[in-house]
Amino acid sequence: MSSEPAEAGEGVHPPLQVLDPNAVRRWSRLCADALGRARADIDALNVFPVPDGDTGTNLHLTMLSAAEALDGLPPAADPETTWRALADGALVGARGNSGVIVSQALRGMAEVFKQGKGDGRDLRDGLVRAAELARNAVARPVEGTVLTVLGAVADAVAEQPSQSPPAGELAEVAGRAAVAARTALGRTTGQLEVLARNGVVDAGAAGLTVIVETLASVITDSYVDRYQVPAPTARVEPEAAKGPDGCADPPCYEVMYLLDARESAVAALREELDRLGDSLVVVGGEGLWNVHVHVDDAGAAIEAGMRAGRPYRIRVTYLDAPARPHRAGHGRGVVAVAAGDGIAHLFEDAGAVVVRREPGTVPPLAAVVAAIRQAGTEVVVLPNDSGTNAVAVAAAEIAREEGAVVSVLPTKATVQGLAALAVHDPLRRFDDDVVAMTGAAGHTRHGHVWVADREAMTSAGMCRPGDVLGVIDGDVALIGPGVDETAVEVAVRMLSVSSELVTLIIGAEGGERPARAVRAHLESTRPDIEIVTYEGAQGGYPLLIGVE
Repeated sequence: MSSEPAEAGEGVHPPLQVLDPNAVRRWSRLCADALGRARADIDALNVFPVPDGDTGTNLHLTMLSAAEALDGLPPAADPETTWRALADGALVGARGNSGVIVSQALRGMAEVFKQGKGDGRDLRDGLVRAAELARNAVARPVEGTVLTVLGAVADAVAEQPSQSPPAGELAEVAGRAAVAARTALGRTTGQLEVLARNGVVDAGAAGLTVIVETLASVITDSYVDRYQVPAPTARVEPEAAKGPDGCADPPCYEVMYLLDARESAVAALREELDRLGDSLVVVGGEGLWNVHVHVDDAGAAIEAGMRAGRPYRIRVTYLDAPARPHRAGHGRGVVAVAAGDGIAHLFEDAGAVVVRREPGTVPPLAAVVAAIRQAGTEVVVLPNDSGTNAVAVAAAEIAREEGAVVSVLPTKATVQGLAALAVHDPLRRFDDDVVAMTGAAGHTRHGHVWVADREAMTSAGMCRPGDVLGVIDGDVALIGPGVDETAVEVAVRMLSVSSELVTLIIGAEGGERPARAVRAHLESTRPDIEIVTYEGAQGGYPLLIGVE
């Protein structure tokens, strides 16, 4: 620790005997505060795995997320709830390579503490488990990093006698951990050539040392105002050139996302991402994972996640800003995803750059990125499908890193995309245009008719192959007797007294008859409503219906 313990006197308490939920809360908050103060110093050390100068910031944000998760708990939360919240908060808020590794270390501690007594033995076992889980999460561990310091801490506390006296046991383990972390941190400079060449300790290891020393200060009640982060020094000779040198041609992108996926799918994802790039860390469990990798092909990394499960909170960051590709488009534009030739022509006629996809599939990420580049420097993206939204968000992240301003509208259906595009005005301020387009899409209800191809339980009951389903706003609302009758019933249920416009988009197979049936019914029952019909030529859905 970098400062003397607080002087004895009023306000100083004996060391803790148990790391209880209140102490965990104090530790998480003090970690976030200490890393916030040390953030710039740690950022200045950041040369590995890439010199992007954000490790301190990432660790600060990771621990801040953990602390905020604990702030949301009731005061009387038990140890299991507290530790689970700490680990989950760090997992979902983890940023950068080091942040993801630290979140896994906290998960290891939580595994032990949430079922234990919170004493020194638990701290010893928790730190050993933290080092084990963190190392296992990294595809290709490198010495001279945060993993090295975690390992040194685990080794130091494992030497603790198994039958230590109860009094002071927790403080003794914490003290051993803090000393081991600080000592191991100083050695990282000589363990990795790129660190030696720059005369710095590892940035992630420096942040971890702050976390461990803060834990010791909470347990011993010896708080410090600021933890010392070693400043860069002159070059030193590495011990044995361990680990890789600074990469002459590093990957272009850092890709991170949260992933909902089964554990059985994660092993294959690790293998695929390991082939695509480096600095791979996949952490988590119980269906929720945090994925981090450096790659040249950001789209491939995200698509791998989509095959494994559901990626979200996707972040794509350029690691080499000067290498940004040239942008072809200029000015304001709209990108629309379309399933069907007729639908594509509708969007193209309205001035959008169209990305085509087959019904039931999502478009390639590279195609969406290319369309955004073509569309301009201020771009609205219309996914027009719930499944396509994740691809659109990922493409937008890549385009933003290239300097574009991109907004992805949450359009879930073709009719919502058409409604949004109808009010698009390139002469408006971009933000105002986005608001207007979002409003138009949000005020458009969407429905369609679909003939079931398999047996399934729906919100309207069990359906069997050949049944006609009426879908409204994404849910099966009815199982009808025929396509025409179901189409009419869907349209009627979607209408309200304020409805003004009904849009009918005819599919590639048999859509003319249900469209005519809907038009005839509405013309006789709601003559106040305007009806427009388009040839969409979409497969799978005889009729798409929109109501504004």
